[in-house]
Amino acid sequence: MRLHKVYHRFSLFHFPKPPLLLSSTPHFLSLNPSAPPPLQFISRSSSTSSAALRAKAMRFRNVVPVNAFENDGASNGAARSSSSTTDCEDSSSGNGYCLPPREIRDIVDAPPLPTLSFSPNRDKILFLKRRSLPPLAELARPEEKLAGVRIDGKCNSRSRMSYYTGIGIYQIMDDGTLGPEKELSGLPSGAKINFVTWSNDGSHLAFSVRTDEEDGRSSMLKVWVADIEAGQARPLFEAPDIFLNAVFDNFVWVNNSTLLVCTIPLSRGGPPKKPLVPSGPKIQSNEQKDIIQTRTYQDLLKDEYDEDLFDYYGTSQLVLVTLDGSVKPIGSPAIYTSLDPSPDEKYIMISSMHRPYSFTVPCGRFPRKVDLWTADGKFLRELCDLPLAEDIPITHNSVRRGKRSIHWRADKPSTLVWVETQDGGDAKIEVSPRDIIYTEPAEPRENEEPVVLHKLDFRYGGISWCDDSLALVYESWYRTRRLRTWIISPGCESASPRILFDRSSEDVYSDPGSPMLRKTSIGTYVIAKIKKESDEGTYLLLNGSGATPQGNIPFLDLFNINTGNKERIWESDKEKYYETVVALMCDQDEGDIYVNQLRVLTSKESKTENTQYFILSWPEKKATQVTNFPHPYPQLSSLKKEMIRYQRSDGVQLTATLYLPPDYDPARDGPLPCLMWSYPGEFKSKDAAGQVRGSPNEFAGIGPTSPMLWLARRFAILSGPTIPIIGEGNEEANDRYVEQLVASAEAAVEEVIRRGVAHPDKIAVGGHSYGAFMTANLLAHAPHLFCCGIARSGAYNRTLTPFGFQNEDRTLWEAVDTYVEMSPFISANKIKKPILLIHGEEDNNPGTLTMQSDRFYNALKGHGALCRLVILPFESHGYAARESVMHVLWETDRWLQNYCVTANSSDAGEDPNEHEEDASCSISDGESKVGAAGGVAERPDHEIDKIHTMHRSSL
Repeated sequence: MRLHKVYHRFSLFHFPKPPLLLSSTPHFLSLNPSAPPPLQFISRSSSTSSAALRAKAMRFRNVVPVNAFENDGASNGAARSSSSTTDCEDSSSGNGYCLPPREIRDIVDAPPLPTLSFSPNRDKILFLKRRSLPPLAELARPEEKLAGVRIDGKCNSRSRMSYYTGIGIYQIMDDGTLGPEKELSGLPSGAKINFVTWSNDGSHLAFSVRTDEEDGRSSMLKVWVADIEAGQARPLFEAPDIFLNAVFDNFVWVNNSTLLVCTIPLSRGGPPKKPLVPSGPKIQSNEQKDIIQTRTYQDLLKDEYDEDLFDYYGTSQLVLVTLDGSVKPIGSPAIYTSLDPSPDEKYIMISSMHRPYSFTVPCGRFPRKVDLWTADGKFLRELCDLPLAEDIPITHNSVRRGKRSIHWRADKPSTLVWVETQDGGDAKIEVSPRDIIYTEPAEPRENEEPVVLHKLDFRYGGISWCDDSLALVYESWYRTRRLRTWIISPGCESASPRILFDRSSEDVYSDPGSPMLRKTSIGTYVIAKIKKESDEGTYLLLNGSGATPQGNIPFLDLFNINTGNKERIWESDKEKYYETVVALMCDQDEGDIYVNQLRVLTSKESKTENTQYFILSWPEKKATQVTNFPHPYPQLSSLKKEMIRYQRSDGVQLTATLYLPPDYDPARDGPLPCLMWSYPGEFKSKDAAGQVRGSPNEFAGIGPTSPMLWLARRFAILSGPTIPIIGEGNEEANDRYVEQLVASAEAAVEEVIRRGVAHPDKIAVGGHSYGAFMTANLLAHAPHLFCCGIARSGAYNRTLTPFGFQNEDRTLWEAVDTYVEMSPFISANKIKKPILLIHGEEDNNPGTLTMQSDRFYNALKGHGALCRLVILPFESHGYAARESVMHVLWETDRWLQNYCVTANSSDAGEDPNEHEEDASCSISDGESKVGAAGGVAERPDHEIDKIHTMHRSSL
């Protein structure tokens, strides 16, 4: 599927996928809502050119993946709401929403900065204006929870979609500066804009518009187009009753004048009504004795009525529509999930899902059909029809059987490429090769067989295309953390593939970088070949993060693919700034790109200066500033930031980022109350775990629920102290989870005390999701380190996620002791320090169902612990509504003021003479059994679980 869409309040960098896929489950990139806006190069890029996207995008903390329809975190800014909020001095009874102190509120309510999007020709830039934090009433809209997705039936789209409120167009002048803003006109009052997409030639935009007025139909999404030169927008369809179906894919440019749109079928009536009397019992059966192990998903289909609802909202009618208003329906209504035109605009690859559905896995594993159509809507042939995939093993690198990763070759007009597993999709099976890459033309000749392009012993991880002489193929294996890059010649059968890079994916110091891409005349992106004036060699530009023991120092290397020699032609400032290369700006024209004609876009920031964008031009490497965004929170502009290093008791090197309030003077102010906020990570080696990640010069971006907000309350903040859980050799990391967790926390606490910045009796610990799990475990097993804890949206009983969690792929029955010892629920009797639990009532993440906090709170209360549970109505795994966000901040501030700032040497709520009870405490009936009730789920972001689990089976 093409990387060309803006889905929400943040935009995409259109770069290829990374040369790294450690598991078959995609890991979503994390967001920092308050960080300066990302830049987006939206254009026609085939999925083949996306082979290095994630590695590239990981350098930009506010980038979202292509199909992440909405992140539940919220952007900065204020929003008026009908819900009641008050400035509470204290509200231990828990009635009503409260507001945090003004010094925190002012930062969260700062106006959001716009998102940026460059045109395909790099001559214009859009400022996509963002909304503030939404009111709770917006989250309260009814939603259908079906097959792992949440749908707003009023819009017929994913629920809780954020949106843009306006579009400003700027011309990029010859000197790299911006001309005056041209506001896009013609939009209805109160327009909510989504899915902004450039045409390949950059002359038009397509996007959806809704207004949410009370007439009932304006909430439906309509497709609009805009003429960029005129700055005028209008509806694409002349008929007023054609609406967009945006539950899965939505629309795509087939060429510069035609779009293929997923519309709501005109013949569709009202939604199906739930029968008062069921047709029969709900039955699931495994009489064939199949071994089906699934992680703990939720929001799954429950019965035939849910299946009918899923069909109702998911079914689209495909329509070809031209800019002059010509409309042509194609095909029959179906649940279409992706639309991918070929680079030469002659074909369209269309994916859909169909019955039989499943009650145990989400829709991503439903039967999937991929067909090939002509661009004018004629069916050509079926590429594959994959059956229901309930039985994908939970082991990392396990995949679906059959054709997968089907895409167009980016450097060819219409050549298909795909991968097929040779191990039945089960990573535990030893076989060589493990994956085979095939290729064939869109319309093969009779009896023409697919060509084997390359065979892999690890799991396929993507391809970066260049031409017939060059492509880079990536493979990886999670268990060993091996990552290999092959160089192949797709058009020369006699050329032998060779390994270009072979390294550990955990070894960030050895990362050579990713090849930079250039735009082709057909709108795809391929590896850019670079020339020297007096050299016939073939060079690539490797864009790397430049991890070093002193922090990341991004670079550009000129890499000779024949000799392997490298020449560093640019490097970020080491002393003050953190600057990264975002994209080539000299790739609009055909022909060779010479080193002395390079123009690149960079992002540049420092500890106290937010990100601005520059155009850097060779040979002088002259920098022209493109943006001039104001500081989002000037009251903290003089905060102090330091990347610190220290050592764990077993010799592992650890790092953390220490933030101190503006104007802090250690001699005058002495030790401060300190908040430590972290998230554990798994490693296979001590050396890799000890490597430094990140830069001391990165801007201190502060999100709406960031712990760094407490700099405004004169706290020291220890952000992201590394908590490596290491399993070397045949040892599994989690077998010594508690031991290594405590050792890492002890080292961090000792370091801030040694530095004199933290009061030893006033150190609080907190985290979100797996960080909440960490927090509860630390209060249970290292109560001497912390005065209190804040645990948000966590999972505390691992027996309720029996088929794996996080990066643990053993089942409960294979590692009973590990599951039990890691569960703070089992050690609830040991927790004597005050703990604040916060959870969204509608959490849909694999593993962190709200019930986890409910039951943990009851266990704590049953042992007399000082604890508090806050359940946020309508909120999911992240917190979005202004009322919710502000109340979370108020709760957190109240907890810190009561149990950290005013804490003394005797622990709140703890009897110093009481002996710790045995960890194997009894559990009340109904909580000791797997399968009791409910469902659990977890999902990734920078503080969120990287696992995908199942709903029905675990509880």
